[in-house]
Amino acid sequence: MKRIWFILIVALVAFAAGLTGAYLGGLAANRQAGNAAGIPSEADLAAQATAPPSEESLSFQTVNIDTAITQAVEKTGPAVVTVVGQLPDQMSFFGRVSGGTSSGSGVIISEAGYVITNNHVIEDTESLTVVLANGDERPARVIGTDPFSDLAVLKVDGELPAVAELGNSDALKPGETVIAIGSPLGDFKNTVTTGVISATGRSLDSGNGYLLENLLQTDAAINQGNSGGPLVNLAGQVIGINTLIVRDSQSSSTVVEGLGFAVPSTSVRAVADQLIANGSVARPYMGIRYQTIDPTVARRYNLPVEWGVYIASIDPQGPAAQAGLQTGDIITQIGDFALDENRPYLNALFNYSPGDTVTLKVARGAEILNFTLTFAS
Repeated sequence: MKRIWFILIVALVAFAAGLTGAYLGGLAANRQAGNAAGIPSEADLAAQATAPPSEESLSFQTVNIDTAITQAVEKTGPAVVTVVGQLPDQMSFFGRVSGGTSSGSGVIISEAGYVITNNHVIEDTESLTVVLANGDERPARVIGTDPFSDLAVLKVDGELPAVAELGNSDALKPGETVIAIGSPLGDFKNTVTTGVISATGRSLDSGNGYLLENLLQTDAAINQGNSGGPLVNLAGQVIGINTLIVRDSQSSSTVVEGLGFAVPSTSVRAVADQLIANGSVARPYMGIRYQTIDPTVARRYNLPVEWGVYIASIDPQGPAAQAGLQTGDIITQIGDFALDENRPYLNALFNYSPGDTVTLKVARGAEILNFTLTFAS
């Protein structure tokens, strides 16, 4: 009986061994067939999963990004300048006190020595000095200013280290890498920061009765002293002039970061060309003194419209008088532009040029009248 059980056990073991061998052999065959068909084995997959990226692939990507930024800075950086203004002296109880200095940035845009900067950088200064990227200091004179666009053109004489190239800001798209170059706080000359175009076509209240329109928004770090410096693309072209930053919300005490704004290069080119040629930008003249009307003012004085400009006085020889407008009239629309919180009077007016003829929509008492007016310069 024992012999029979022994034989049976041996037979079962042999049978199981055969099955195991067949299974393993089949699995090996399947793996071989898979490899032959181009399917990676488990060992190959494990090796691929644990293998580190090659140094060649990593360095290739890093070098490309760094090289593009570095080359752009090397191209435009030498054309960036620091603008230092001497402020007028002040009178105090103890006598005359030095007005001190103000500082900002700028960029050379012409071999003739023209430098573009912000109007607010040079406003109220008595004299100006431009510090070149190589440290040389040159006296500068004002060629022209345009407060509405917050741009100004200066001129320096002598040999220049470089001239920047103006690019096409109309082609920019959100997400593109940009580089800000300038002199934050006036001390850290030719500082380079990077970021992206966050948005285009932004508008901000200037605080002077009009909007700064069509601005570029960027998260590149911009600080006091960067004003007037260039915003540059990876091709080393100036696509904007850094103008302002927003540090907090107007409606709350929330502190914000990464909100910088620049005048686009297409506007810079148009304004700079006029300033260089004429010393000023040709803006249309209507010949009125006015008071802005908003819903609060309209309710207070029981006016017939919520938005517009109230004519306080008229130049008797100006276009408004010649068109038939009167003191007390309220202009509600200029040409195609209705006046409201998003389109102040000056923004609507400056869409036109001297010599243009437009139709004005005017509230006179309970009537809405139309007048044809040709702008003067």
